[in-house]
Amino acid sequence: MYKFVVKRSLDFFGALLLLVFISPVFMLVAVFLFITNKGTPFFVQKRPGKNERIFKIIKFKTMNDFKDANGNLLPDGERLTKMGSIIRKTSLDEIPQLINVLKGEMSFIGPRPLLTRYLPYYTAVEKKRHTVRPGITGLAQVSGRNLLHWEQRLAKDVFYVENLSMLMDIKIIFKTIVNVLSSKDIVIDPSSTLQDLDAYRKK
Repeated sequence: MYKFVVKRSLDFFGALLLLVFISPVFMLVAVFLFITNKGTPFFVQKRPGKNERIFKIIKFKTMNDFKDANGNLLPDGERLTKMGSIIRKTSLDEIPQLINVLKGEMSFIGPRPLLTRYLPYYTAVEKKRHTVRPGITGLAQVSGRNLLHWEQRLAKDVFYVENLSMLMDIKIIFKTIVNVLSSKDIVIDPSSTLQDLDAYRKK
């Protein structure tokens, strides 16, 4: 009952209330990023959702689009702006994903939606992470975030899917709030601690 009906209802009304409540912060960050990025304040990228259905995730844009002499984007660490670093550290970059939650593409709690190019590199068991809506936060994020190795991280996602319950979601929300307030396990540049999954599994 919770997994199929209650969870989605809580997601919808919770996202709606939060968007209304934090709309001043949303607008303020958007304006600052519009000025500092000299353009759009939003980062939009295709990600696999429930049943691997592709959707466009929305986040505040924390990196510029600077390229090298060959026209390739510079490494993430070199493109991260000062304002973007602050926004990531406070997790404010995640706010626009409330729109994805409203649309039914995401949930508050669930496995994080990763890159579409990772799809061929999951094991049959790991593919279970796509049987539920992806989340803004999840069990892996409150268990070490980008400090976990890929096997540990994906195992947490599968464990969540197989044991999904209201009690677990409440615990994850509480731990997420504590981690955000204490800046625990936050890595400003994930690529500095975690190799891309496709590169890792091609070895």
